[in-house]
Parts: sequence; C-alpha cells; structure tokens
Amino acid sequence: FAASGKMSGDGDIASVMGFSGFGKKARTFDLDAIFEQTRRTAIERSQHVQQKGESSSDSDSDSDSNSETIGPPLPPQHKLVGPPLPPGYTGNTAHSSSIMVSLSVSPQVSALGLDPSGARLVTGGYDFDVRFWDFAGMDQALQAFRSLQPCECHQIKSLQYSITGDVILVISGNSQAKVLDRDGFNVMECVKGDQYIVDMANTKGHTAMLNSGCWHPKIKEEFMTCSNDGTVRTWDLNSEKKHKSVFKPRSFQGKKVIPTCCTYSRDGKLIAAGCQDGTIQIWDRNLSVHTKFHCRQAHTPGSDTSCVTFSYDGMTLASRGGDDTLKTWDIRNFKKPVNMAAGLTNYFSVTDCCFSPDDKLLVTGTSVKKDEGNGKLVFFDRASFQRVYEIEVTNASVVRCLWHPKLNQIMVGTGNGLAKVYYDPVKSHRGAKLCVVKSKRKEKQAEMLTQDYIITPHALPMFREARQRSTRKQLEKDRLDPKKSHKPEPPVSGPGRGGRVAAHGGTLSSFIVKNIALDKTDDSNPREAILRHAKEASENPYWVAPVRTQTVDNSNGQI
Repeated sequence: FAASGKMSGDGDIASVMGFSGFGKKARTFDLDAIFEQTRRTAIERSQHVQQKGESSSDSDSDSDSNSETIGPPLPPQHKLVGPPLPPGYTGNTAHSSSIMVSLSVSPQVSALGLDPSGARLVTGGYDFDVRFWDFAGMDQALQAFRSLQPCECHQIKSLQYSITGDVILVISGNSQAKVLDRDGFNVMECVKGDQYIVDMANTKGHTAMLNSGCWHPKIKEEFMTCSNDGTVRTWDLNSEKKHKSVFKPRSFQGKKVIPTCCTYSRDGKLIAAGCQDGTIQIWDRNLSVHTKFHCRQAHTPGSDTSCVTFSYDGMTLASRGGDDTLKTWDIRNFKKPVNMAAGLTNYFSVTDCCFSPDDKLLVTGTSVKKDEGNGKLVFFDRASFQRVYEIEVTNASVVRCLWHPKLNQIMVGTGNGLAKVYYDPVKSHRGAKLCVVKSKRKEKQAEMLTQDYIITPHALPMFREARQRSTRKQLEKDRLDPKKSHKPEPPVSGPGRGGRVAAHGGTLSSFIVKNIALDKTDDSNPREAILRHAKEASENPYWVAPVRTQTVDNSNGQI
C-alpha cells in the first residue's frame, strides 16, 4: 500500500483493510504543565507546614494528602507512642514518631547508666543485680549479656560510666562505693570510715549508707559520693585508702544535715548537693569549708530532694524535690527559683530530672501508687516552663530517666521492673535502633550422635564386622553382660575375700557395734567387776604391792 502513494492516512488504510480503526490513540503529555503543577504543589505543602507550626487550628486541612504511609513499616513488636510535640517546637527531641523498646530488668529499676559512646546500657535494681546490655549484640529478644551482684545484698542506687567509658561507679545501700570495669570485674572499693569518730572530716571514708554519686566531667580519675553520715566526699580512682576532700552540709543552726543527692557542674568547678532539710548547697570544688551558693528553702524541709542537675550551658540548676515539685534556679541569683512546676508526684528518693541535648526541654518522671494510674514522662519547656509533652510509660512509677546526647534516645526505668528506650527512627542514632531490626536467634538443637554401621563387602575376614541384625537383640545381650551393663558386685558373705570385707565389721563403727553386741559380760555391778580381778592381782602383784614393799633411801638416792 505504501508503494501506490495514495493511501497515506490511517483512515484510508482502515477502509481498505475492512476495520474501523487501529484502537485508542497514544496519550500525549505536556511536560511543562506537569512540572509547573508539581512546583505549585510543593509550594502549597511547604506553606501548609509553616501555617501548622504557627497554629494548630488548621491541622485537619491537609489530612488526606498526608494520610499515605511513607517508608518501610515499623518492626512487628513496636508501636508509636505519645501525642505529637507542641506546635511550633523544633528541636533535637524524640518527637511524635518515637518508638519504644522495653527491657525486662528486675522488680524495680533504681539505677541507669549509659557509656559515652552509647553502645552499652547498665541497669540496677532492688534485687541487688547489675545487668549489662549491649545494643549492638542484642536481637529482638532483648537479653542482657551479663548479670552480677557487686554489692551483695544492698540495693543499687546509682550507676554511671566515667567520661572515658572504661569504668563504672556503683553506689549501693552500703557505705562503700565500688568501681567496676566494663566487664563487671572489681577495680576499686572505697575504704570504710570509723563510725566512733565524731568529726567526719577525720575519718578516711563514709560511715553510713550512701545516697548518690557521680564522676567528674573533666577529670577521669575523680568521682564524688554523698552519704547519710552528713558528708559529701571526692575520691581518686588511684587512691582507695582515703578520700580526696570532704564537704559537710550544715543547717541554718550549724547542725549536720544529710545530703540526698549530689552532682558536678558541667565544667567541674562546682559541687552541688540537695539535702534532707530542703536546702541546696553549692561549693567551690577547691574550697570545702564554706558554701559558695546556698538556698535555705529550696524545697519543703524533711522531704528528700531526689535529683539536682546542671544545664549544658552551666547557668541553670534543676532540682527534683520530694515535695512533688520541679524547680529551676539561676546560680547567678540563687535566692529564689526561676520557674516551678507542682503536682509531680514523687515517691522515690532517686527520681531523676534531666535536660534535653539542645537545652530547650526539661524532663522528669512521676510516681503512682499500685493500680491507681500510669506513671508519666513529662516534658517542660525550659524558657516558659509550660508542660509541652507527656508520655504514659506504664502502670507503675517512672523512677529513672536519662536522655543521651549522642544517641538522642531517652532511657526510662520504671517501678515494675522495665527499662524502656524511646527513640526516633530519623533523628536518633544507633543504640536501640541496632537491635530492633535483628530477628531472634534460633535455639541450637542438641545433636544426637548414633553409631553407624559401615558395610565393607570386600574386606578381609579378620577385619570384617558382623552385621547387626537387630539393635534390640544386641541391647539384650549387653544387658546380660555384667561388664557392659555395669552390674554392681553382690555383697560379700562370710569372712571376706579378694581384699573385700564382709558386710559386718567392714568399718570401725560396725566392728565395734558387733563386738559390743557379742560381749555377754554384765558390768552393771562395778564392785563385782573389780573383784573379778582380785585373785589375779594377789597371785601376780605387779602395780600396787611392789611399790609399797620397798622404800627409798633419801641419803644416797638409792632404793
């Protein structure tokens, strides 16, 4: 048809071939219009995100466009927790898409510690155990690789890695702090002081139960402890025989008060302690006599201040009181708190509070009684001190919380024995993200070793093995063989043979019992028993009569 030169169009070809057409026409795309539409959609979405940050009233306008799930699904055993962060807040936080990983630890988690790199987590509890967790080595089973009791029957109160991560400070209910290496072996144990000395500055160590402790942020060999003996002591890792310096908190009347928590400032130049009389006292590290900053009525007297911590910029001090409050203080004006939040129930003397890595948030946990609600992790904005975010962790108290700056993950210890890790799939790094993607290891089944029969048809007669017709018959034959069945030897009857003794008289006790039973003499009358030997004594006098018949010559010493 093409050669005729007359049928160049589709209609002519279709009419000649006898059908109506060649089907649907090919779609034509206007690429410039598509690109323009895509650009406008991107601009509209960006404007919508900005408006959502300024006001949450228009949050439902674009719900249809954002309803699609982007990216791979979450692991099967994990779920999204918590509501979204407040509008307009952008920071280095575990926000609305945070995922929770739960580790089963003990009856109650009272101590948490993460090494500076974030590779290992160490937990302690009321069951005296210290457990080591390796994020890179765990799978979804989430099992600790080591558990030990370094302080015997004392509750673990505090655990903290040093700034280099090679040793761990263990604070327990006894008077001696311990330092362990990364594998749990003992490195150092502080000396115990003399409890009969009145002035605690003259003793070499603590004499009462420890309450808290921490490492120096700059000097890797120095750490600090506080105790019920009314002192805060600093120690050198290389000198375990005596403390380094002593700080003695005093009340307004100059009496001894008990420090319940202590911490270093971020630069290590200040030492702060929260005391049982509600005061917060701060010393210069090099001047242990008088306090540099002192607040007499920081918290309610008689309540245990459970935590004091410095912000990353070193200007703000946060305190968690036993009077259900959380306060922030400016150390340049230490007379009154900058901000305060009340109604935060606290039943534990170790409840934490900590700053976020960007210093914009302050987080703490709340306590609940049994079956009376859920413990919460509460977030406050540092500047305005508004409660911007909260997470219901579990149906028990939240005792410990730790926000690691390198991992950007939050570790939480609860009163029902769980250590939970909250992380963000995008903004968090390593840590719990390493273990949730690993499947559980299959258990290795015990291998059964059977004795195989090797058939050698062309072997010589002297090397040929008889073919076993039945295993049952062979077992019956082995059972009748006393050597193969390990049949015990029967008891020996008679006097004994082959070096074996008879049943009676084989041991000293049985021999004595046998002779006593065979002895027919009656020694019930002692006079008759003695007179039996009278005739023999008179006929053969040997002991008594020869002595009395002879005399001694005292002059020359001869008989």
